[in-house]
Order: sequence, then structure tokens, then C-alpha cells
Amino acid sequence: MELKKIIVCHTAKSLKNELLEASKQENFELGFVPTMGALHSGHLELVRRASTENSLVVVSIFVNPTQFNNSIDLEKYPRTLENDLNLLESIPNCIVFVPDAHEIYPENDNFESVDLHGMDTVLEGEFRPGHFQGVVHVVHNFFKLIQPTRAYFGQKDFQQLAIIKKMTELFQFPIQIVACETVRDSSGLAKSSRNMRLSEAEKIDALIIYQTLLFLKENRCDYSSPKELKNAAISFFNQGNLKLEYLEICDSKTLEIAADNWLVNMNASIAAYCGEVRLIDNMEI
Repeated sequence: MELKKIIVCHTAKSLKNELLEASKQENFELGFVPTMGALHSGHLELVRRASTENSLVVVSIFVNPTQFNNSIDLEKYPRTLENDLNLLESIPNCIVFVPDAHEIYPENDNFESVDLHGMDTVLEGEFRPGHFQGVVHVVHNFFKLIQPTRAYFGQKDFQQLAIIKKMTELFQFPIQIVACETVRDSSGLAKSSRNMRLSEAEKIDALIIYQTLLFLKENRCDYSSPKELKNAAISFFNQGNLKLEYLEICDSKTLEIAADNWLVNMNASIAAYCGEVRLIDNMEI
């Protein structure tokens, strides 16, 4: 089966009907790309990859209220559905799922929270309490509804990716989690829906985030401990105009914060404010 145009579903029932019909084809495999809309080229890379690796891809567009701990941030999150659908028109074999909240969180929702072993309380979790329980809840419900073969997530949301891998293991979902590299502008700025809220001058200021990550990667061998490297990177970052919320070096899998000893696989993560817009980024170092 090859879809000539994208199909848009607004209810769980209509989506299930489409997937039931599609699954009748031989060797059917289903890809899933969850998004909150305001799509950019980073999202499209995920969708294109999912489309090439599966018989069909479902792209969800749902601004999930349970993962926002700031009501103003939720209100200001960009919503550009018409443009999103236009961008997805070029993707073959694509179903777009645009549900209301009651479709994702029905009255008979039997979700039970899981112990994430501290992965949800560091980095983003320290400054956005409850955020990752909201992420786990919505992805859990999407996984149960859609039952994909593979689900695709960008490495820009490094901590989210690590937690979803852990969640998939804890719930024993038979789903392959596919990590896709961060897509950046030619300047190095990571693609983000929040970039829509930045002025051109602020986009230049925001480059200090990428430059600081490069500083960490390139200067790792010059410091005796992760803590010393971190402090040097903070000094470098403070030469710019952004307000730092956190900069941490941690284990890439467990998210354990590295301080006195170097770890085998380490990731550096940053969150900072560019004006009123909160930006995050990370890099393996």
C-alpha cells in the first residue's frame, strides 16, 4: 500500500481503523514520530528516516499539557498545524495523528507511573519537576495505542531519549527506539521549535550554547576532572549574553553526574535563557 497523500486522523478510533487496514499488507512495519508540532527540518529528518525504514509512519502532533510545569510556556508554545501538514505532504506513506487531550488521556486511562531510578530528577528534571513523568505518560499512551515497530527521537532531547529507552525497557514494549542525530543550522544552532520565538540578534547570541559544547569537547583532555572542565566551560559561557540555568557532564546512559572521575561515555548538557526563551542542547564529549 502506498499513500498518495497524507491522511489526517483526529481520533484514536479513526487512527486504529487506518492502521488495521494498513497492517494487512505483507511484512508490515510501522514507524512512529511523536512531535508537539511547529515542525522544522529536524523533525522532517526523523519522519523521512521513519518513512524509509517502515511500511508506514505515524506522526503525532500533540502539545502535551502534562509535561509543562510552566503554564506561560505551554500557552506560548508555537502551534502551526497548517504549516506542519504542508511540510508533511512530501513524505510518502504518512498518517498524521492530531488528537485532543481526551483521546490521549481517556477516562479509562490505566497508566501507572514507574520508578526511573533518579533519571528524571537530574538535569532537566531538577528544574522542571514532574516534566518527565508527563513525557513518560504521554509516550506510554501513544505506544499502547499505535503499537509501532520503531519509534524515532532526536538526540537534541538527550535526557528524554535516555528516559524513553528506560521506560520502554520497564514496560517491556517490543519497540525499537531509534536515536537520530541533532539537526543544526549552518551556524551550529540546534533546530528547535522554540527558535521561532527568537529574533535574529537572539539567534546569534544563542550560538554561545553550541560554542560552549565545542569548548567542552575540545578541551576535555586539558583538565584533571569533569568538575574542573565544567567550571572552565561555565566561565566561557558567561562571556556571552545568555542566562545559564545549568551545565552538567553526565554518564550518557544512566545520567549519573560526573564530578571527580572521568567516565567512559559522557555527555555535556546545557539549558539557558535567551531573553524569555529557554533553550537546551547537548553533545557527547
